Amino acid sequence: MANLEKVGWNHSIQAVEEENIVRIMTVQKNSYHVSDGEHDYIAHLSGKFLNQVMNALELPAVGDWVLVQKLEGEQKAVIQELLPRKSQFIRQAAGTKVEAQIVAANMDTVFIVNSLNHDMNVRRIERYLLSAYESGATPIIVLTKKDECSADEVEAIVAQAEEAAIGVPIVPISNVTRDGIDELLEYLPAGQTAVLLGSSGVGKSTLVNTLLDEAVQETNDIREADSKGRHTTTHREMFILSNGALLIDTPGMRELQLWEGESSMDTAFRDVEALEAECKFNDCQHDTEPGCRVQKALESGELSEERFQSYLKLQRELAFERRKQDQRAYLEEKNRWKKLKKQHHADYKFRKKK
Repeated sequence: MANLEKVGWNHSIQAVEEENIVRIMTVQKNSYHVSDGEHDYIAHLSGKFLNQVMNALELPAVGDWVLVQKLEGEQKAVIQELLPRKSQFIRQAAGTKVEAQIVAANMDTVFIVNSLNHDMNVRRIERYLLSAYESGATPIIVLTKKDECSADEVEAIVAQAEEAAIGVPIVPISNVTRDGIDELLEYLPAGQTAVLLGSSGVGKSTLVNTLLDEAVQETNDIREADSKGRHTTTHREMFILSNGALLIDTPGMRELQLWEGESSMDTAFRDVEALEAECKFNDCQHDTEPGCRVQKALESGELSEERFQSYLKLQRELAFERRKQDQRAYLEEKNRWKKLKKQHHADYKFRKKK
């Protein structure tokens, strides 16, 4: 008998047989580790599923709910259908190919993890926030390695993060002393799912071990010489905490390339857009126009030059990504029609022969 509540099911989808629903716990190449809360299975995609997939966004990711055919007695299953997602964190896949990659699905919270003692980057936080808002989940900033900083240093870094993360909870923690862990657990209630995101070496895997109170993930420190992290987590995996919450650990990202985010700019940069709305002219370029509220805020220090330039940079980047995606969609549609035309021609020749 399945126990879907154990893996985060909340009965939001009622139109299917729950006995055949499982959740994706781990993805490793073409193999999926899935669970119904009572039993675990090794699963693969059915041929029909594969034939219907049009792009990478339609493939299962960690956190997804799928319909399967369970092969009883073998602890194996065949994935037949992907259920609708309530949230999904997407990035541009690494490399030159224009392709989306789903990092995690159906999460309630995105923990954006940074290290207090090394490589704290406010601009990076802005990128993660933009994608987190776009995902449909709630962002939380987690600042690790609090034990390696003085109280004044922690306060200063939190103030920097607050500039980028307006209204977003910021939780400094130490995995060594467990300072801040109880506060973090308040954002991990039973039945809800969170995903840990951040660069390599910021302490995501160590945090998983702390929250589980056992060493399930291999860990490495940041290299002192160049502050670069070393990849320890090699795949995405979901863990069940003792309080009933679910936590997805992910490999570190050297760079978060945006896939989408236009609709969340007004949330991530609400301060900048509020200033823009006060400009004298609707099409103000915030340069030499009279009555520019943004320029006034920059001159007074109300808005930092770094944040404004980051806002402009992300706008340009998103516009560039959209053009690339539109071009890719055009080419895919063109190739699809060419294949259909070729198939119709072959069918016509076959019928003519008959």
